[in-house]
Amino acid sequence: MTFSNNIAVFVSFSGLGGVERMVMHLCQGFVEHGCAVDLLLINGREPLSPIPSGVRTVPLGSSHTYTSLFPLARYLKQHRPKALLAAKNRANEVAIMARQMAGVPTRIIVRMGTTLSAALKGKSAVKKMVWYQPMRFTYPRCDAVVAVSRGVADDIIRITGVDRSKVHVIHNPVITCGMTRMAACPVPHPWLATPDMPVVMGVGRLTRQKDFKTLIRAFEILTRKIPSRLIILGEGNERMALEDLTARLGLADRVDFPGHVENPYAYVSRASLFVLSSLWEGSPNVLTEALALGTPVVATDCPSGPREVLAKGRHGPLVPMEDHGAMAMAMEQVLRHPPDKNTLVQAVAQYKVNESSRHYLDVMLDETATTTLENPSGLRGFY
Repeated sequence: MTFSNNIAVFVSFSGLGGVERMVMHLCQGFVEHGCAVDLLLINGREPLSPIPSGVRTVPLGSSHTYTSLFPLARYLKQHRPKALLAAKNRANEVAIMARQMAGVPTRIIVRMGTTLSAALKGKSAVKKMVWYQPMRFTYPRCDAVVAVSRGVADDIIRITGVDRSKVHVIHNPVITCGMTRMAACPVPHPWLATPDMPVVMGVGRLTRQKDFKTLIRAFEILTRKIPSRLIILGEGNERMALEDLTARLGLADRVDFPGHVENPYAYVSRASLFVLSSLWEGSPNVLTEALALGTPVVATDCPSGPREVLAKGRHGPLVPMEDHGAMAMAMEQVLRHPPDKNTLVQAVAQYKVNESSRHYLDVMLDETATTTLENPSGLRGFY
């Protein structure tokens, strides 16, 4: 299907996180489907990943997402795009209010990429109210909500009260044409360049959410059964604590923290096993990428996403959160009996950029309603 409409994308870029990469992948897909795309920039800040050719950048001249309200309303009134896609909660709220101020028929589509109630678990009632109340006021006024997984969709309905018919579940645009090419590039790490024992891989920000402490403790148990090594890619505020834990467990020569790397695919594709140890997710892109590269996986059964990506454990074991014993057993099982690589690759075929961006455009341009929760058949094989 080819689209011929002008659309806009509004998101706050704060680094090279999953949201930023997914938005750039979507912009690329929108252009390839024939859309004219405006990427609206806050404070002139561009994403760290390359902006796809054919995407026009429009600086709003604001210093913060919330101060973008009036500039965004002016943009909508002047340019009147057919649809605007907002990503991240603050941008979502501002986009909905800006459309109301501008008084234009632009369709406002908001994207939710995480299970917010899990992220706020343990926080004070006041903090939750600060998050939830603006969402309850604004989200029911948008035209549609895109959730990256069924769990995220159910969560946003509970939090905001948005009508279920407005909520659409669409796979993240994770798998790109360049992924296989990048995976084939030489890898600079000696443990992977000339492997002499299995290498387990973890990838993500070194934060509480990713719970690499449980992965390290599970790995320590694994090494008693299978001599192996562990590489954890990423940076974050828990780096020192993770390095201290590694030293206390006597794993300093078996665990490495290379930090952020430009090409993680070269690492993941050569690993014997990828482990997702998160406490919460939306739809874990790195888990999807590992499967797309044919790398066996183990994941926590966290809210939400891993259970859907792994088809309830069919494509990799699901283990309880913060249970390093169960994680170690699953890691040993997969290393001793790895699954078929081609089966893993096919399991995530629906996460290709072309497929995902087409479903987004169906919702944004109101072409069809095949991705609603009531009728998810538009996402073939998802449920």
